Amino acid sequence: MRIGIFGGAFNPIHYGHLLLADEVSERLQCDRFVFVPAARPPHKPETELAPASDRDAMVRAAITDHPTFEVSSIEIERPGISYSVETVGTFAKQFGRGSSLFFLIGGETFLELPSWRDPGRLAELATFIVVPRHGSPFDPESPAALKVLALLGNRRWSVVPDEGPPAAMQKDCVLLMRATSLPISASDLRRRAREGRSLRFRVPPAVEAYIRLHGLYRSRAECR
Repeated sequence: MRIGIFGGAFNPIHYGHLLLADEVSERLQCDRFVFVPAARPPHKPETELAPASDRDAMVRAAITDHPTFEVSSIEIERPGISYSVETVGTFAKQFGRGSSLFFLIGGETFLELPSWRDPGRLAELATFIVVPRHGSPFDPESPAALKVLALLGNRRWSVVPDEGPPAAMQKDCVLLMRATSLPISASDLRRRAREGRSLRFRVPPAVEAYIRLHGLYRSRAECR
C-alpha cells in the first residue's frame, strides 16, 4: 500500500494544495493520501494561525468525496509542538511494514530541513517527495540541496516521470517531481477574508462558507 502524507498549517486550505495533492496522489498511484493539519507548527507564529480545530474542519470540508484523500487529526490531538517525525513515526507503526510512506514537501521547505527535528529519522520512515513551486529557482544540484541530501543519509535524487510512478523506489532516494502549481497565497486569502473580499475560485465553496460563518481571519494578527 502506498500512502501519501501532506502536512501543513492549511491556513486556510486552498485549490493550490488540493491540485498538488491530487496530482501527486495520481502520479505515485497512492492508495491513500493523508492531509495532516498541524496544531502548533514549529516554524510559524501561532498568532498567524486560525484555531487548529477550524483548520482541521476546513480540510475535511475541502476533500469531501475524493476517493483517495483523508484527514488525520493526530497533530491536533497530540499536545505540544507538531513535529513531523513523531507523526510519521506513528503512521509507520499504524500502517505496518507492508506500506510505503511518501512525505510531500516543497522545494523551499526541503532546504529548511536542517532546522527540523531529526530529519534523518524522518527520511528513514518515509520517502520525501519534493515538488518545487512553479517559477521557483530551486536547483536540486545546488550546494544547499546537496547538503540536505547528505544530511538525510547520503540520499540521491530520483526524478518522477511525467507519466506513471517512478521506475524505482529505493530507500536511498528523494523523489523530485514537477507538478502543476497555482499562484494562490494563503496570506493573500487571509487578507481577502479580513477585508470581506471574494475567495471564489481560490478555495472550495465549502471552505469559503466556513470562513464566513465562523468569522475567521477577521483580526489583523491572523492576516500577517
